Amino acid sequence: MPSRLPLGREVAYPDRFDAGLLYSIQRALGRDALGIAGVALPFIGHDRWQAYELSWLDPRGKPQVATATLLVPADSPNLIESKSLKLYLNSCNSAHFADAEALRQKVVADLSQAAGSPVTMTFGLPTLQSPEAQSLDVLEIAIDTHGPPDPGLLACDPADVAEEILHSALLKSNCPVTGQPDWADVFIAYRGPRVDRASLLRYLVSFRDHAGFHEQCVEQIFRDVHARCGPHWLSVEARYTRRGGLDINPWRASPGLQPPPAGRSIRQ
Repeated sequence: MPSRLPLGREVAYPDRFDAGLLYSIQRALGRDALGIAGVALPFIGHDRWQAYELSWLDPRGKPQVATATLLVPADSPNLIESKSLKLYLNSCNSAHFADAEALRQKVVADLSQAAGSPVTMTFGLPTLQSPEAQSLDVLEIAIDTHGPPDPGLLACDPADVAEEILHSALLKSNCPVTGQPDWADVFIAYRGPRVDRASLLRYLVSFRDHAGFHEQCVEQIFRDVHARCGPHWLSVEARYTRRGGLDINPWRASPGLQPPPAGRSIRQ
C-alpha cells in the first residue's frame, strides 16, 4: 500500500480545504482476484456514501451544517478510500463557500476527479427503512468456520425456483490495513434456484475474519452467489455502519435492475 495512504497512521486534523487529501484506489486491484478485471463487468451498481457531519463557513465566517448523500458509480475506474474521504470532508470545516450549492459543486468536481467518473451529491439522507426481507439470523445452526470466505459453502436447489429477499445483520469483515472491524446489514434479492438459507448464512459469516474493502466484499458476494446458484437475476446491497461521520452502502446487481430504494438501517 503506498505510503501516502492515510490509513493506519496518525493524520493531523486538516486546517484548510484540501482536495489533495482524497485517495483513490483502482477497482481493478480487487477485481483481479475475483477474475472480473479487464472484462465486461457482470454487474451494475453504485457506492452510496452517507455523510452525517458536513460543515463549512459562509462568506461571513458563520458555520453551516448539513448532511449529504454521495453516489459513486460501480463502473468508475477508482473507489474512494474512506478515511481520505472523511479527511477531505473535514477540510471543508475551515473553508468559506458562497452558499451550499457552491460547496456541492466543488465536492462533486473533486470526487468525480478522484473516482474517474461522474459522482453525484444531494443534501440530506435517506429515511430509516429497509426492504421487507426474510432474516437468516433466526436460523439455529452451528457455524464452525469464520474465514476465509468460502463459496463452496453455498448450496441451492435447481428444482425449486424462488423469488425472495434475504437479510443478515451478521456480515463482518476487517479493514485490510488497520484490521479494524467493519459491520453491515446485507440484503440479497434474487430470482432463480432457491438458495439454501443455512448455507448462505454460513457463507456470509465466513467473511468474519476477511480483510477487504467494503466495495470488494459486496462484489465477491455477488460473484460467488451468481456463480454457485445461477440466479436469473441477483441484487446484493450492504449497509455498513458509520465510521467518522460516514457510512457506505455498496450495491451490485444484474444488468437491467433498478436500484433498491435508498434507505438507512437502524444501526446507521
